[in-house]
Order: sequence, then C-alpha cells, then structure tokens
Amino acid sequence: MRIGDAAAAAGMTPRALRYYEQQGLVTARRTPSGHRVYDAEDIRRLRAVRELRDAGLTVGDVRAVAPLLRTMPAGGVPDLLLQDPESGRCSAAEAVARRRLADLDARIERLSHLRERLAARLGEPEAGAPEVAERAGPATGARAGADSGPVFRLVAAPSPDTPALGA
Repeated sequence: MRIGDAAAAAGMTPRALRYYEQQGLVTARRTPSGHRVYDAEDIRRLRAVRELRDAGLTVGDVRAVAPLLRTMPAGGVPDLLLQDPESGRCSAAEAVARRRLADLDARIERLSHLRERLAARLGEPEAGAPEVAERAGPATGARAGADSGPVFRLVAAPSPDTPALGA
C-alpha cells in the first residue's frame, strides 16, 4: 500500500510516517516509479511505534528499543517490559522505560514548583487547599485551562483627566 493508506492504517499522518522512516524506525520499499510501498508488517511496526510514543517514550527511546519492535505481537504493545521469556523482563527496554519515567517525574516536580511560584505571585492558595476547590467552579472564574481566560488583567493607561494615585 502507498504512504497515505499506510499512514491511515497505522493511525498517523503521512508526514509522521516519513519522519519515522527518516529516523530509521521503518523502511519503505520503492516501486520502479519511486513511490513508497508498505506491507502489513510495516503497518504493525508503525502501530507499535505510535503506541510507544503515546505511552510517553521519545523517538530516541523508541529507536533504542527498535530491535524489539519486530517481536511485538500484531495486536499492539501490551507490555514493553515483558519480552524475555526467561526473566520475564527485557532489561534494555526496562532501562529505557525507567529512564523516561524518571524524566517525567522530574518534569512534573519542576512544573509543580513553577505552578506554586506563579500561584503565590497571584496571591492564590496552594493546590489542594480548601479555598481552591471552592473557587474552581466556572461560575467563580477559574483560570485552570488555556481557554478559561486571562491569568493577568491588563488595565488601560490612565487618561490625562484621571488624577494620579496618591494625589
């Protein structure tokens, strides 16, 4: 099948498929006219790549476990770590997954710290405080998401007729 059909079957865009090909995660065969063609095995591999990316692994992480992709079942990636029948685990895949998990934990810690600092500057209570739950409803002007309104209120510059503060 051609790239558009293969991408749709794998649940991604043709651009993503080309990128994964460029990264060495899949290799397309070419027709005499130069068109890329993919078979069922390529689609299975691309689905595994997509599932691993959706699970939080980076392209580099997936590249590190790429040799395992050919051994993954056709139904998807049930558990990246359960590949070695003797030990019940694949040490290389487990190391990659644990490294990514540690990175995610560090990012969450950093973002939580940044959130606390910004909330403190806005005079908001810490997350989890009872006042937060009371103010979080849409009727009270919650500011949790990007679409929920501005975080800062901009005030227009005073007109020349407006007296200065403290005057």
